[in-house]
Amino acid sequence: MSVATKEILDLNRFDASRAEGFPAELAQRVAKRQATFGASSVLFYEQPIEMVRAQGAYLYDAGGRRYLDVYNNVPSVGHCHPRVVEAVARQIGELNIHTRYLSRVVESYSEELLSKFPAALSNVVLTCTGSESNDLAMRIARIGTGAEGFVVTEAAYHGNTALVTEISPSSLRKRKPAPFVAVIPAPAPRDGMSVAASFAASVEQAINELKSRGIKFAALVVDTIFSSDGIYADPAGFLREATDVVHRAGGLLIADEVQPGFGRTGGSLWGFERHGVTPDIVTMGKPMGNGFPMGGVVTRPDLLQRFCEETGYFNTFGGNPVAAAAGHAVLRVIEEENLIERSAAVGGHFQQSLQALQTRHPVIGGVRGAGLFIGLDFVDPATGEPDTAFATTVINKLKQNGILIGAAGKYGATLKIRPPLCFSNEDADLFSATLDSILNAR
Repeated sequence: MSVATKEILDLNRFDASRAEGFPAELAQRVAKRQATFGASSVLFYEQPIEMVRAQGAYLYDAGGRRYLDVYNNVPSVGHCHPRVVEAVARQIGELNIHTRYLSRVVESYSEELLSKFPAALSNVVLTCTGSESNDLAMRIARIGTGAEGFVVTEAAYHGNTALVTEISPSSLRKRKPAPFVAVIPAPAPRDGMSVAASFAASVEQAINELKSRGIKFAALVVDTIFSSDGIYADPAGFLREATDVVHRAGGLLIADEVQPGFGRTGGSLWGFERHGVTPDIVTMGKPMGNGFPMGGVVTRPDLLQRFCEETGYFNTFGGNPVAAAAGHAVLRVIEEENLIERSAAVGGHFQQSLQALQTRHPVIGGVRGAGLFIGLDFVDPATGEPDTAFATTVINKLKQNGILIGAAGKYGATLKIRPPLCFSNEDADLFSATLDSILNAR
């Protein structure tokens, strides 16, 4: 039996055609939303929720119900963290202007951010979103290499500009990626090879495929925990062989840290550090400002110089003083609250509890991840095939029990577990106990 692949926005999407039986007020709200946003409207769950406030690892709906948030990587240090709230409020009360004046808050933030990177990566361009960051990274890579082609994984998502959508296969519904893109499988051992060797071989094959199309290779773009592919973190270091292949071919490594960055994977601030590699370009987004819109690109001066010689680039809002204040507060909270260490410790406890469930429930086909970024696969126990329908059922049952979660992976059969970094062992135990109860009632 073949299993259909899933487009990323369909993984947990509300189906407006199934709104019959909703309470009158909710049905009216949903109808207004659909009328206003049209086909672009995306809501979560079989029955959408109206959220009105949040704190730490919890969200509260309009009826006062509390939900444990096991989904959001945007408020990375916790919803409405008081340090971030205070920094944003103070700065917007003093000054918020475009980026072409000197600003001490922007300068001090940029210096502190760069201090967290390898010395070779000493220039930063601040943007407004992760999509914008990846778009800029692709443009820098093309000019820096004089080449056009990119290699990405088959269920990758890197953003939604016109250019970045082409390297986001999970966003494409009716067509394949553009000819300048070659797609490879997610990291896994294949044909008797290790994860590192098989992934490197896939990259090399993709580079040769681009060459056969008459397209020179510019860069490999990876989310360093492969979150949209279903979360692939181990073994630590497996990216090194592929990075060597990339550089031998004259290309660049672009590390998309929008999801794994800022301490989420535990042990270090960046996902690429787990693999012992130094990317040529690093991109950041959502968690950078704990929900305040900001992003960034960090790269080598020589690459940025070549780009700016050919392109008159500027960004009106990227790196504005309020964004810088938010970003600075996030870095300080991560350090002062030991959130990298917390991610490793709580994430390890969480994985162990989920692996214990796997021994009792054959429908769990795998548990993997790093820190507070974990993937849990659902499979048909009889065939081992991904069970997308059951994953959807579990997601909605968890929501009914006050826990918010999303899906990932090529087939949408993987629970995407990435709570705020303030998550506790008690929160993890609540999730595991609730999931256990749902699986026992299956």
